[in-house]
Amino acid sequence: MQEVDFFVNEEEIKDFKERGYNDDLLPKTADKRNMSSKNYFTLWMGSVHNIPNYTAVGGFLFLGLSPINVMLALIVSSLAVSAFMVYNGRAGSKYGIPFAMHLRSTYGDLGAKLPGFLRGCVAAIAWFGLQNYAGSLALLILIGKLWPGFLTLGGGFNFFGLSMPGLITFTIFWAINLLIGIGGGGALNKFTAILNPLIYIVFGGMAIWAVSVGGGIGNILSYVPTGAGVQHYTPFLAYFIIINSVLSVWAAPGASVSDFTQNATSTRAQTVGQTASLLVAYLIFAFSSVAILIGGSIHFGVQEWNVLNIVNKWDSVPAASIAVIVFLMTTVSTNATGNIIPAAYQLSALFPKSVDYKKGVIIASVISFLIMPWKLMENAGSIFAFLNIIGAVLGPVAGVMLAHYYFVKKQEIDLDALYMDTTADNSKNIYRGVNVEAYIATIAALVISVSGQFIPALQIISNLSWIVGSALAFGIYLLLKKAKK
Repeated sequence: MQEVDFFVNEEEIKDFKERGYNDDLLPKTADKRNMSSKNYFTLWMGSVHNIPNYTAVGGFLFLGLSPINVMLALIVSSLAVSAFMVYNGRAGSKYGIPFAMHLRSTYGDLGAKLPGFLRGCVAAIAWFGLQNYAGSLALLILIGKLWPGFLTLGGGFNFFGLSMPGLITFTIFWAINLLIGIGGGGALNKFTAILNPLIYIVFGGMAIWAVSVGGGIGNILSYVPTGAGVQHYTPFLAYFIIINSVLSVWAAPGASVSDFTQNATSTRAQTVGQTASLLVAYLIFAFSSVAILIGGSIHFGVQEWNVLNIVNKWDSVPAASIAVIVFLMTTVSTNATGNIIPAAYQLSALFPKSVDYKKGVIIASVISFLIMPWKLMENAGSIFAFLNIIGAVLGPVAGVMLAHYYFVKKQEIDLDALYMDTTADNSKNIYRGVNVEAYIATIAALVISVSGQFIPALQIISNLSWIVGSALAFGIYLLLKKAKK
């Protein structure tokens, strides 16, 4: 039996506003839920084809799998990700609520603050800054090809470790991301509508080039990487490592996917749209990423797993420029969907009376600049250890959210109780305070899922941290709830 979506009316919205909730936290009325399957189909395309994802595929080719198996593992991963996004997004599409309120329905109004802060502020803002810096490096390559003299501007100028050209490109790219963020979902829909056909054209063209210069598809599929970095996992384990890695990439947007599904015209629309989007995107990405990296490596005679370095070696300035521009656009899309929009909504949730969505975007953007992400990237070990720990938190959070919504509450949320009047007596409100069992399950699963980073004998758990963390949290939470009855 298919679940029926619930739509609030204007009288309920007025009541919730009087209780102190701003527009960004309110459930969406029917007229504001305007994202169709087509919108969701284009939403995630740009988030798949980004520079870090291409680099990750280079690492997958060193796990001991053949190129064709890496492609297949990526396609299987897309099905796992789409299932996660669709099912964790159903609370949003059924009730029209954003992530902050979805989180409150699971952890309680006080309990939601810590996991919400970690996902929406710490992880999102840190990643927003790092993605901006990575994008600025691509922009630096682009401008350097079109205007070589740009690379020497400023002479010995140094802004906390950034040269003049580096500061200019970072500021430009940061400003572009800020403007897209302020535009919100509407601007993002228009942006992805332009980006989607470009992805097919550019990455399809790059894949054809790679197959040609690599000596044909047979050479690509029979390629075997060499060197000290090659590992020899069993195929079964290697598949799970790739699936876990892809799920980890989507851990943050997957946890807060209600920020997007709240706008769905129906649950069916987001289900069809997201599933098709991720499957088609990864079908293209699986072939293009493997072909481009291997074909480029064969052509240039060096194992090159940074796709920007391959593009930078092209003789054709127009072709290289177009490719870099599309990479820049995919980085903007990834930043908007995965970082700045969730950060803005979470800041609005933490300070509902003083911060709305647009103010949240500006605050998050300014903080992302002030943390000087280029400095964080000077010490790759510490920053990635930090981000890995933040990412590991989100697997357990997702596990608890899914267990609570589907098995504890049977897909039912009491909106009148959820949007409680904080000035009234809420001692008997089911969403008041902290869901203790949710916290215990989250923390226990987190400790176990990150243990492999500190205990060498448990390295395998670290390699499967999202899967292990979410599964453990899911199981522990249900056991604790059952024991409480």
